[in-house]
Amino acid sequence: MAIVQVSRITHRKGLEENLPQLAGAELGWVIDQRKLYVGNGTLQEGAPAIGNTEVLTEYSDILALADSYTYKGESAGYTVVTGTNASNNITRTLQSKLDDFASVRDFGATGDGTTDDTAAINRALFQLFCRASNSEVRRSLFFPAGTYRVTNTINIPPFAKIYGEGSDSSIIKLESAADYVARTADSLQQTGANIGNNGAVAPRNIEVYGMTFWSNETTSEVMLVQDTEQMYFEDVNFQGPLARSDLSTAGDDLATVRFSSTSSAITKHVNFNACKFSNATWGFDADEEIQGINVTNSKFNTLYRGIQIGVGTIINGGPLGFKVTQSLFDDIAFHGIILNTSNCVSGYNIFLDVGTNFNGGDQSPVSSIVDIRQDNNVSIGDMFERGESQNAVLPRIDINNKKVFAIDKGERIKFGTYTRKVGETFDIATTISETTITTLNINVTEAFNLRYTFKDDDSAIVRHGTLNVVAAEDPDDSTGSLTYDEEYVENNSSGLVLSVTQTGNVVSVQYTSTRNGTFNYSVNHLG
Repeated sequence: MAIVQVSRITHRKGLEENLPQLAGAELGWVIDQRKLYVGNGTLQEGAPAIGNTEVLTEYSDILALADSYTYKGESAGYTVVTGTNASNNITRTLQSKLDDFASVRDFGATGDGTTDDTAAINRALFQLFCRASNSEVRRSLFFPAGTYRVTNTINIPPFAKIYGEGSDSSIIKLESAADYVARTADSLQQTGANIGNNGAVAPRNIEVYGMTFWSNETTSEVMLVQDTEQMYFEDVNFQGPLARSDLSTAGDDLATVRFSSTSSAITKHVNFNACKFSNATWGFDADEEIQGINVTNSKFNTLYRGIQIGVGTIINGGPLGFKVTQSLFDDIAFHGIILNTSNCVSGYNIFLDVGTNFNGGDQSPVSSIVDIRQDNNVSIGDMFERGESQNAVLPRIDINNKKVFAIDKGERIKFGTYTRKVGETFDIATTISETTITTLNINVTEAFNLRYTFKDDDSAIVRHGTLNVVAAEDPDDSTGSLTYDEEYVENNSSGLVLSVTQTGNVVSVQYTSTRNGTFNYSVNHLG
C-alpha cells in the first residue's frame, strides 16, 4: 500500500493501565511511565500485527524489546549458520545474551578505590554461586580494571570463577582490620568452623585469574585456603602490608597464603601458576594436613621467609606432597624454603638474594636457603646466587642428614648423609713447589676422600687412587691433628706427589709433579 498523508494526527494520554488500542498512526503518551506508543493500524492496511508499537525514549527498556538476537559472526567473511539451516537460525533475547556475562559492577561495586565495595562483591558471589544449587545460574564474575576497596573479608564460595584484567589492573584492597582480604567459604558463604553446616557444600572447584589481593592493614593476612578441594590461581598477586624494614624478625607472623583443614575436609589439589607472593612474613605457611599443593612459574619476594611447611605445631599429620618448581625467590631475609614434612619437592627454582637478611645474594649468609628437615624429600635443579665461599659458611641446601635426594647447584649430589661433588678437571704442570688442587671447609665436613685419575700428557702413564683426609677440628690442638693417607695404582712412575695442609678451617689438597698431565677428581664425604 502506498504511503498516504494523514490529514489529522490524533493524540491520547493517560496511565499505562488505561492505554487502549490506538488507531493507525495515532500517538499515545503514557504519563506514569513516560513512554510513547503509536498505533499499528489494521491488517487490511498491511500492518504485520494488531497492537501498539513503542517508540524508543530514554525510559524504554531496550533489553526487553530486543527479543531476536542472532549471532552472525560476519567478521569471518560470511554469516554463521547457528541453527539447522540458514532459514532456521537460533534467536535469543538481548537480555539472555548479556546474562551470559556477569560483572561485579552489575551488583553495585565501583572499583573507584574510595567506595566500600565489600557488600557488593560478597553479594555478587552469593547471587551467582550460593543462592541456588542449579549449575545453570553460575556465571564467571568479571572484575573490570580498578581498585575495589573492601573493609571486611571477601568470602569465595564453591564453583566460583572470578577473573580480572590482569594482576596489576584488577585489585581488591583491604583497608580495615579483618582476618583476611579473602578466604574460601562454603555454598552458604559460611566460614571457619561453620563450613559445611546447614547442609552446605564445602569449598571446591574454585578458579581465580588476573587479579591482586592486597592487604593494606598491618594486622591482616591476604588469603586463607580452608577445607578446599581443587582450586586454581593464575596471574594472581598476593600482597601483604609489610615493608622490607619490617622483615628482620618473624614477629608480625603474617602470611600471603595460609592453609587450613579439618579431618573431614582436607585442603587438597590447590594450584598456583604465574603468581606473586610479597610483603609479608611468610609467602606460604601450613602446619595442618594439606595434600598436593603445587606452585609453578611464580615469584616470592620481600618476605621474611618464602615458604615454610610443617614448621609450627603439626596438626592431623601435617602437610603432605607440597611441590614448588620453576619459581623465583628474591629479596628474602632468611630461608627460601623450609620443608619439615615428607614427600615434598623443590625443583628448578632460582634463589637470588635469599638468606642474607637483605645483604646481597652472595654476602654474609644468616641461614641456609633450602632447609629440608624430614626424610623423603627432593631438591633437584635448584640454582643459587650464593657461591662456594659463602656456601661453606652456611649451605645453600641443608638436608640435616635426612634421607633426602638433592642436587646442589649442579656441583654436588646429596643422598642423606652422603655427599659427592661433581667430577672436575685440573691441569697438572711440572713443579717443584706445592700447588693447590682444591679446598674444603671443615664447616662442611671434617673428613672426606678425593678419588682421582691422573694421565700424563706425553705418554701412556696413568695413576688412579683415593686420598683419605681427616681434618683437625681445632688446628691448634695436637691431639686431633690433620691426618691423611693415599691408596693408588699406576702403570709406571708418574712423578706425582699429593699432600694435604690445613689453615684454620680450610683444608687444601696440593701436589708436586715431574710430569704434565690431566687430573680428574671428585670429592665425597659423609655427614
